[in-house]
Amino acid sequence: MDAARGLSPDELNHDFGTADKSVLGTLVHIFAGDRIWLERVQGLSRERLLDPGDHDFAVLQQAWPSVFQGWKDWAAGVTDAQVLEDVSFYRSTTGSMFQMPAWQIVMHVVNHGTQHRGAVLGFLRAMGKTPPKLDLIGYYFAKPAASSAAS
Repeated sequence: MDAARGLSPDELNHDFGTADKSVLGTLVHIFAGDRIWLERVQGLSRERLLDPGDHDFAVLQQAWPSVFQGWKDWAAGVTDAQVLEDVSFYRSTTGSMFQMPAWQIVMHVVNHGTQHRGAVLGFLRAMGKTPPKLDLIGYYFAKPAASSAAS
C-alpha cells in the first residue's frame, strides 16, 4: 500500500493484461481475500467477495488495517486445538459448502497475499518504479526487536 500510495490514478489502474488487471485491481483482490477468509474463520459468511466501494484506493487504505487487526486478534485468541479444527459450513461465493482446518486457511491467506504482492511488485518494476522488498527475511531483519524477542 505504501508503494502504491505514490502512484498516479493512471498508474494505479494501468491494465497489465492479468486476471486482476492493475495494481489497484490486484490490491483489491488481496484485500478481499484477506477479509473473506477472516470472516470465515470467525464463523461469518459473506454474500460476495467484493463490496461496491472496494475499488477505491482510499477505501482500501481505511479498511485494510481493520482486517489486519482482525487477523491479529483472531490469532491471539485461537488455541492450538482450535487451529486444528475445521472451519465448517461456510459458503463460498458460489454457494458451495466447504470445511477445512483453520491452519490451512491461514496458510492459504499468507500464500495468496505473497503471490499477488509479487505481481504488484512486477507491475511497479514495469512502470520504472523501485518496489519495496518483499522477502520475509528482509522483514525480519528490519524488525530486530520482534525476532530477538522470540529467542
